[in-house]
Amino acid sequence: MSQQHSAAPARHSAVSVADRRDWWRDAVIYQVYPRSFADSNGDGMGDLEGVRSRLPYLRDLGVDAVWLSPFYASPQADAGYDVADYRAVDPMFGSLLDADALIRDAHAHGLRIIVDLVPNHSSDQYEWFKRALAEGPGSPLRERYHFRPGKGKNGELPPNDWESIFGGPAWTRVADGEWYLHLFAPEQPDFNWNHPAVGDEFRSILRFWLDMGVDGFRIDVAHGLVKADGLPDLGAHDQLKLLGNDVMPFFDQDGVHEIYRQWRRILDEYAGERIFVAEAWTPTIERTAHYVRPDELHQAFNFQYLSAEWDAEELRAVIDRTLEAMRPVGAPATWVLSNHDVTRHATRFANPPGLGTQIRTAGDRELGLRRARAATLLMLALPGSAYIYQGEELGLPDVVDLPDEVRQDPAYFRGAGQDGFRDGCRVPIPWTREGSSYGFGSGGSWLPQPADWAGLSVAAQTGVPGSTLELYRAALRARRAHPDLGAGEAVEWLRAPEGVLAFRRGDFVCVANTTGESVTTPSYGRVLLTSGEVTEADGETKVPADTTVWWTTAD
Repeated sequence: MSQQHSAAPARHSAVSVADRRDWWRDAVIYQVYPRSFADSNGDGMGDLEGVRSRLPYLRDLGVDAVWLSPFYASPQADAGYDVADYRAVDPMFGSLLDADALIRDAHAHGLRIIVDLVPNHSSDQYEWFKRALAEGPGSPLRERYHFRPGKGKNGELPPNDWESIFGGPAWTRVADGEWYLHLFAPEQPDFNWNHPAVGDEFRSILRFWLDMGVDGFRIDVAHGLVKADGLPDLGAHDQLKLLGNDVMPFFDQDGVHEIYRQWRRILDEYAGERIFVAEAWTPTIERTAHYVRPDELHQAFNFQYLSAEWDAEELRAVIDRTLEAMRPVGAPATWVLSNHDVTRHATRFANPPGLGTQIRTAGDRELGLRRARAATLLMLALPGSAYIYQGEELGLPDVVDLPDEVRQDPAYFRGAGQDGFRDGCRVPIPWTREGSSYGFGSGGSWLPQPADWAGLSVAAQTGVPGSTLELYRAALRARRAHPDLGAGEAVEWLRAPEGVLAFRRGDFVCVANTTGESVTTPSYGRVLLTSGEVTEADGETKVPADTTVWWTTAD
């Protein structure tokens, strides 16, 4: 019988990691949601000093880089994605000195730091927007946003029929009668990227953080900066769809690509292979590939993979399309299973298919965890770069039963648009078996943690054979040790039973059984790692339901 075994945590050489060329092509990047990672001062809210204190944990986990969700000065109308000052740290997270110390310490541990950039919109407390409101119609500052007169006899109707992603009209009327555009919350007015001052400002912001030493940027709503000329109604878009053009008038406009070409030139001035990562929701993977052409961004999130069900046929189709789309532009594929905006995959896979990425029921937790572990080994075996969301290495489920009175997702209170249940994946993670917040901090946590999370904590799983944490550590250690894992642009598919994915990459073979039954496959060599217990006999391997196995054919 074979199963995965624990071993000492992987440790990087800081010099080798920092100097490794093309590091981003096969990087494993760990997303930290700062308010929910670690609290250093006992106020119940995570902060940068808390992240800094846990850098050894991330180093030993075996990741290459850390992506930090927004920590900028913000009124927090949308958890920091409403930025009031792009060059300041919000006091709840610390100070610029804390950011500087975090970046320096991360580099000393051999970790790179990627920060969120929010260029589609600002906070309504951003100085430009406050002045635009105060100066009234005709103010030059209003040209940096999308201010428009309304329709109707007295301008009482929005300028067009666009709707906010958070529900309701994408327009808010101000006291002087004009309307401004916000694709998200009213507190998040959209920039007008046709105005040169907007581009000048963000090029300056890029240089500010690059000079601070960050290693790259994750670009929020990267597909949304440029709007169609004239801001046409969605009704006009429906007519275009009949002609085969499925690009929305406020998303994925071709004009965004010139912005990113300008940004890339700035990034290439800096040493150390710094990178851009696009959050670009596009109609197809082929459209996503436009963002990662050689003179634009380095990576783009693969939301088609994130949205795929735990189904061999669907997964293979997404994998093939992704690799095929990325190959012509020379960009690495990316793979992700969870993030701060969707239900954790341990809960998604615990529920029946077809429910989407925001789910309100716990489902079969044992089944969900088994599938999540198998899905992780499949993801980490694919060519390209992988993203891990904080806490998934602990097998954390979504917290689906949060009381209404503690919820803070702004979409939850709008009654339309997004479901508004993102709080469930943002609950602070557990570090210890005991304490008011299981080691998150000394003063409780901003969202309540379930009582059974003590058994899922870092302390409870460290050194325990078969634990999800040790599975992640072993997988990342094997990925780094075996040259046929990580970077690349293709897989060699092998014959496999229905419902099973099997592929070879050099001396490495991965088999993922997505069915609810055990299957028998050839034994492809020495078992490196499995997400569950397997049985080997007479050159064959019995792979249980919802289990992934890694082999090596090398001696």
